[in-house]
Amino acid sequence: MQSILSGFRVVEGSAFVAAPSGGMTLAQLGADVIRFDPIGGGIDYNRWPVTADQKSLYWHSLNKGKRSIAVDFRRPEGQELLTRLIAAPGEDAGMFLTNFPAKGWLSYDRLKAYRDDLIYLNLTGDRNGGSALDYTVNCKVGFPFITGVGKSKSIPPLNNPMPAWDVITGQQIALGLLAAERHRLKTGNGQLVKIALADVALATLGNLGYIAEAMINGTERDAIGNDIYGTYGHDFACQDGERVMVVGVSPNQWRALVEVTGTATEINELQTRMGLDFSKEGDRYQGREQITEIFQPWFAQRPFSQVASELDNAGACWGKYQTIKETVESDIDCSTDNPLFQMVEQPGIGEYLMPDHPLNFTSLEREPVRRAPKLGEHTEEILADTLGLSAPEIAKLFDQKVVAGSD
Repeated sequence: MQSILSGFRVVEGSAFVAAPSGGMTLAQLGADVIRFDPIGGGIDYNRWPVTADQKSLYWHSLNKGKRSIAVDFRRPEGQELLTRLIAAPGEDAGMFLTNFPAKGWLSYDRLKAYRDDLIYLNLTGDRNGGSALDYTVNCKVGFPFITGVGKSKSIPPLNNPMPAWDVITGQQIALGLLAAERHRLKTGNGQLVKIALADVALATLGNLGYIAEAMINGTERDAIGNDIYGTYGHDFACQDGERVMVVGVSPNQWRALVEVTGTATEINELQTRMGLDFSKEGDRYQGREQITEIFQPWFAQRPFSQVASELDNAGACWGKYQTIKETVESDIDCSTDNPLFQMVEQPGIGEYLMPDHPLNFTSLEREPVRRAPKLGEHTEEILADTLGLSAPEIAKLFDQKVVAGSD
């Protein structure tokens, strides 16, 4: 990690992917992110994937670098403690991130009464405060109908296993808190910041031109498999069954593909025959099926090792299809050779490869990647150092089971 946000404190009450990933992003940049959970863990504490001992790899992966306090916040005493923590004094404190309902003791107005300049970021599923998950949002914006191969709506829609909207929303959450904190530094004013998962997906739909395409052109995008819309890109099987993806988006990338496959004459004849100019991305897209037929024999006649070597020598842009397990076991970029990763011991789970934040601030040294906390690991520390409670007060809270530490 790099401590560019050192001193920046955020209290997080969250579950599932988007909100925890926003807090993790800030923690990996050096912020003090204090996550609170109910004693025994929240609704996502045992979420799959899990180890043979039923320890959640999901939960521990999404909460790297945070501190953990376990509180029974169904009780008034627990609610009071967390209110004090959220509204704790300090120029770099008073920031709260949650996807819990902003009502009752967690309402903005209630918490603002304890700290007038509170920054409160609340994530909801939709703009009306309803619930939603990545999959329900993704189907709403239409992408499952253009995933796979076939005419739109003529085949069953295909979901994407990567929760893109959750991940993007997590980054928006981190950005939103930083922007609101900068505003507070300039004006002294806190605020309620609202963000909806569905709005992130809808905004992206517009930002990438899909909305304009539907409204201006009146067209429905087809599912085109592993082609790349509006340009040239396709997957090819090598002689030994390995598979690669090649792209010809830029002029140099396109020239490299033509040169390495030795197909310049055939490509020139094809563009003349079709009345197209393959120096243009859109024309390459229109001729994609015929281009692929020309390129295909070159890949089919060579083993992967030769294909990889020749593509690299030609300066082509390409990638190998590999499973996640293959990536972890054999890709040097997914190893400690890459400064992004370190081998870290996670208590109760074991040692495995953990990523740092991908941003690299060149004026700061990299520090060790911080593992996820054990549930309640920092309860006593937070009560003493952050809230300033005395030893007898802390002992009473433990005795009354208002709070708990780690096992």
